[in-house]
Amino acid sequence: MLKLREISKSYGSKQALSSVSLELTEGIYGLLGPNGAGKSTLMNIITGNLRPDTGAVMWEEEEIRSLGVKYRSILGYAPQQQGLYDAFSGRDFLKYMAVLKGISRKHIREEVDRVLSYVNLQEAADSAIGTYSGGMKQRILIAQAVMGNPGLIILDEPTAGLDPKERVRIREKIKEISREKIILVSTHVVSDIQSIAKEIILLKEGTVIDQDTVDALCGKYKGADDLEQVYMHIFGEQEGEENASTDSL
Repeated sequence: MLKLREISKSYGSKQALSSVSLELTEGIYGLLGPNGAGKSTLMNIITGNLRPDTGAVMWEEEEIRSLGVKYRSILGYAPQQQGLYDAFSGRDFLKYMAVLKGISRKHIREEVDRVLSYVNLQEAADSAIGTYSGGMKQRILIAQAVMGNPGLIILDEPTAGLDPKERVRIREKIKEISREKIILVSTHVVSDIQSIAKEIILLKEGTVIDQDTVDALCGKYKGADDLEQVYMHIFGEQEGEENASTDSL
């Protein structure tokens, strides 16, 4: 179980998160909200890349800061095309990440081959990442996130830059591995999460305004036939306003 207890974070006078509390158990959760809602800040706090001003993140009732390096073996994280080394081949990058995750040397080759197959990158495995398309870079990040069979996986816009066929493939692969794992997926492509999510978390201006199943959310917002209509009902005007500016909070 992953618990967030009263998480708050500010950047100067800008409050990115305000008293966010969540309890996540096995399954896939969609994290939805417009630019500036606090999604990136929340994910960076869960992954331990950022400390909250107040509150705590707990894994199995233990604060993640006290878990230290052990948390690396528990966590898989795929940011949006960050932390890549263009001179590395895809295979060498995954080997490097396997070492950082503490995977034993005798299992690294097998694990690298497994995750390359998972994201359909076997043929490009020995090419430099700098030659990869945006979609291929996205897939190599997903590969390193699922490496080592982590119990908690955080995916930030995992289908960004993928063609429709690969989007469907990755969506189904995420669903396949969700058993006995907690997977949190932040996305603007609502259709990618609607069919696979256990619950949807709706974040607005740093506050969780709702958390429920897709069917329950559609029932709450009368006239909504699907999650996209729920999203537009809640965020429609705000999304239009905030797309005029860039905000990575």
